[in-house]
Amino acid sequence: MRYDLNLLPVFITLMEERNVTRAAARLGITQPALSNALARLRLVLRDPLFVRERYGIQPTPVALDLAPAIAEALAKIDDAILGQQEFDPAQADRLLTIAPNSYVEFALMPAVVARLRDVAPGIKLRLVPYGNDLADTGVISGTTAMALGRLVDPPDNLIVQHLMDESLACVVRAGHPDVGDTLTRDQYERMKHVNVLPPGRMRAGLFQALQQRGVKREVAVSVTHFLAVPEMIAVTDYCATLPSLICRRLAQDPRLRILPAPVDLGTFPVDMAWHVRYRHDPAHRWLRSLMADVARELQSA
Repeated sequence: MRYDLNLLPVFITLMEERNVTRAAARLGITQPALSNALARLRLVLRDPLFVRERYGIQPTPVALDLAPAIAEALAKIDDAILGQQEFDPAQADRLLTIAPNSYVEFALMPAVVARLRDVAPGIKLRLVPYGNDLADTGVISGTTAMALGRLVDPPDNLIVQHLMDESLACVVRAGHPDVGDTLTRDQYERMKHVNVLPPGRMRAGLFQALQQRGVKREVAVSVTHFLAVPEMIAVTDYCATLPSLICRRLAQDPRLRILPAPVDLGTFPVDMAWHVRYRHDPAHRWLRSLMADVARELQSA
């Protein structure tokens, strides 16, 4: 029997999106065209493959059994084709979508963008929200090329590379009346604190680190982004506990003072993840290398 290989990406996209509208948009075709392709798939495979539910579609047992083999076959085809392509960053003209968490966006991405400006000015980046769930980034479906942050229990279709480990420090206002060159544990526990809500995984890490060491912290205000912290600290006697690379940036603000944490709060990991289909993409492979180089240089500076 002869198979139309064009139907296989349709099948995998439906498996990953579980939604006809999103799958059609991702494939760049109309919904009627996608429905026609699905009808042909059903005929060839002799199974409904997907059934409609209230909030989308769900695969049948046959579809679930077929999906790993089809995905692996498509990945091998991608590897074979992309592996033959040459990539010249100086001449490249490409848009890549990545999902950094708010820490990476603030601490790492400015240096990445500056490096791209110098060595690959034709590569454009589109940053999308990391969200509270890895699935929200689009990296699991492959619509987003890369996710950057703290990754916990990633699915099998993602490749994860560790970028670096980050430590924590404290920020107070420069004219704080009760704090000198160091911050004691007693002072830390008596002060009120500014807390950054996202990203969720890192928030849990800080709370757990404090709890494990028996350190108390009274949170007076929670903000949604690191950019709000200096404005809160500059007009109060509050304290914020932040990643060291962000503290290094805030140290340039004369209104603020950076101090070591009163106890060793350990480190948290920063990872980079991408869909297996990008494994041998030359542009993607080059960008991953650049990300790793920038992270290494920032930590050693």
